[in-house]
Amino acid sequence: MSLIKYQILLKTVELGGITKAAEAFGYTQSAASRMIAALEQEWDMELLVRGRGGVHLSAAGESLLPYLRAVCNAQKELEEQAAHLHGLTRGTLRVGTFASVSIHWLPPIMKLFLQRYPGIHFELLSKWEFAEVEDLIRQGQADCGFLGLPAGDDLEVFPLRRDQFMAVLPPDHPLAHAPFYPIERLAQDPFIWIPEERDVEIGEIFQEEGIHPNLRYTVNDDFAILAMVEQGLGVSIRPELVLQGTGRNFAAIPLEHPRYRDITLAVRRGKPLSPLTARFLDVVRQWVSVE
Repeated sequence: MSLIKYQILLKTVELGGITKAAEAFGYTQSAASRMIAALEQEWDMELLVRGRGGVHLSAAGESLLPYLRAVCNAQKELEEQAAHLHGLTRGTLRVGTFASVSIHWLPPIMKLFLQRYPGIHFELLSKWEFAEVEDLIRQGQADCGFLGLPAGDDLEVFPLRRDQFMAVLPPDHPLAHAPFYPIERLAQDPFIWIPEERDVEIGEIFQEEGIHPNLRYTVNDDFAILAMVEQGLGVSIRPELVLQGTGRNFAAIPLEHPRYRDITLAVRRGKPLSPLTARFLDVVRQWVSVE
């Protein structure tokens, strides 16, 4: 019973609310609240601070957080080893990911994996930035994660594919059928982008090319960008993977100086792969090689 209390507390911190944590585990909000209250009573300390913006850990809760994660991770490793003895007929795989991989890669990869190991459950942890996925892996909240290079030295990465950045243009743009998009046009065409702190690679292109783009619109997701480009509001630069199967009408051509991002699957360095993670890596590599 204590482990589920720990898990509820960790999920509350992750999601920022007891109600969301309860839903994630199939409990009522009142049951989850009782579990956390029981922990606070058992340890004689306040673990959560409740405010208008939601809940967050108290100072005591922050100091206990690494130990709570360690206990829950150890329990998961124990379950994985038991599952291995049963031929991987049970277990949960926690995968850190980002939007375009979640949409275009993971559904067919999961389908292939579950055809072989139907008893496995997936927990997908989707983030905007590669750095956030890295943190999930370091903290033991994800068993593995998809991200781009470069990655931290404390992570072991398994390269999967190079994904080319493309200039995305309205269908009637004068360069829609050109062999490439001249980099100097970025100073002329209205540019639609995601904030730089969430789209570091695009900012690096501007810096390395010495270009000051005509930044006209800032939005929060790739699909909004593509909808705006389709309406002729401006141009953008997006990875090729993002452009697949959108149903939008736009032109996509290479940049004058080709740019790429390297998509990898990463795990914590120095720690043996669990049987479940190792099998998942095998399936991912197989799918990518034939896709």
